Amino acid sequence: MQKRSRWRGLVVLRRLLIGAICSIAAVALLSVHVHVFLSSKVPDFSDSYKLPTQHEIGFQRLSTERKWVQELAPPHLSKAPLPSRKLDGASGILDLDKLWKPPQNRDFVPCVYPGANYTSPAESQGYLLVHTNGGLNQMRAGICDMVAVARIINATLVIPELDKRSFWQDSSNFSDVFDEDHFISALAYDVKVIKKLPKELATAPRAVKHFRSWSGIDYYQNEIASMWADYQVIRAAKSDSRLANNNLLPDIQKLRCRACYEALRFAPQIEAMGKLLVDRMRSYGPYIALHLRYEKDMLAFSGCTHDLSPAEAEELRMIRENTAYWKVKGIDSREQRAKGYCPLTPKEVGIFLMALGYPSSTPIYIAAGEIYGGDSHMADLQSRYPILMSKEKLASIDELEPFANHASQMAALDYIVSVESDVFIPSYSGNMARAVEGHRRFLGHRKTISPDRKALVHLFDKIERGSLKEGKNLSNKIMELHRKRQGSPRKRKGPISGTKGMDRFRSEEAFYVNPLPDCLCHKEPPDMNTSIIIR
Repeated sequence: MQKRSRWRGLVVLRRLLIGAICSIAAVALLSVHVHVFLSSKVPDFSDSYKLPTQHEIGFQRLSTERKWVQELAPPHLSKAPLPSRKLDGASGILDLDKLWKPPQNRDFVPCVYPGANYTSPAESQGYLLVHTNGGLNQMRAGICDMVAVARIINATLVIPELDKRSFWQDSSNFSDVFDEDHFISALAYDVKVIKKLPKELATAPRAVKHFRSWSGIDYYQNEIASMWADYQVIRAAKSDSRLANNNLLPDIQKLRCRACYEALRFAPQIEAMGKLLVDRMRSYGPYIALHLRYEKDMLAFSGCTHDLSPAEAEELRMIRENTAYWKVKGIDSREQRAKGYCPLTPKEVGIFLMALGYPSSTPIYIAAGEIYGGDSHMADLQSRYPILMSKEKLASIDELEPFANHASQMAALDYIVSVESDVFIPSYSGNMARAVEGHRRFLGHRKTISPDRKALVHLFDKIERGSLKEGKNLSNKIMELHRKRQGSPRKRKGPISGTKGMDRFRSEEAFYVNPLPDCLCHKEPPDMNTSIIIR
């Protein structure tokens, strides 16, 4: 009897265990197929930003953490894994938030409104024609300087002509890249701007003048303005670096900022496409915009051939030899790199980002044209950071078709995505890097990490020689090097001590790299009477 009782008890217990296991399995199976979203919504796009092929992007908030869920995307995009809150770093566990946190702006805000004695434009003495030169951002800076010059010499500014003869051979006109009507209306109280020179002045006497580089107000008021006695039209043959960075009247400096950050808006179709790219990039979470200046023109111009094959180095040398307006021909690549004059290679950028603590799940937008060598030179960076995006990956061929074959318009899209990024990192301090950095400073000192290329090259060479390995030691060195290179507020740097003449001006930090102190002021406490107007 005892044996039967024990047997029955075991049978009952066995059945209970089987039932429990089945129940647990059923719950687990159901949980795989049931998704509960605590909240989700679709961003509200204004009509001006709605394109026919727009995709809806939703997001959800879990406590204080923002997570993005991409619901619809172009077929060539896959869902990116959401980054974890913590990651292994040089000093154990690093808080991911710290990597994205912008520097303290110390209550600096834009202050670009003119002073009390500022008046509407004086009677025009003549017409200023401007031939801009260089790529998009070199032309942008030049256009804004010419606005200030037109104010100084009491000229009517004719909409500037964009450079169509540079390396990029871009046929775009001003209205293809910028919002022409907004430019004219936004500057109405500062400078009279017209779209075309009046027909009756087509044969009028005109002077073609190369304005002196980094000139002050006296030069323009005396030497240039005096030309109105003999000419009705003055044509500026070049526009880049024609106005001093410092020691100009406060109202002229503020006018440069109003021109650059308010009046010179991109054309509506570019603004709309740029916003769409930003939204699609944000669907992957916080992102880095990497200005990877590893393009054929940059490498040829700078003579940087590190990690390139002999055939590639020779191709770049021939390009430099055959480009007439590039004056320097014989360049020592090793010397250039040792001095920090070369852009970081894609491989070096990957090592740099890893050392800073950014996890491999970090979304990165490549703000650049065609990378020299293509996939062969991008392989190492791609293996470290699989979520490498670009405008070509985020948008379809049809969406980019209106901007294709126009380098300035494509660069404008990169500019928008870079300015709006959570972190901006340039591999080289060229015109775009400087322009984006300045714009991000103006908008509240958004995080911009400027690589110390000279110091980094020294560390990278040690890695190649095997005397230094990637890991905690390298990370500590690189983090310390860049602790104060993340875009925090500071006054614009003056000339390097001991420099003279044009070299003195050339050594200054450019006006549009850092608009502090001219266009940024400390925000007054709420209870104080202030005349600062933020526009």
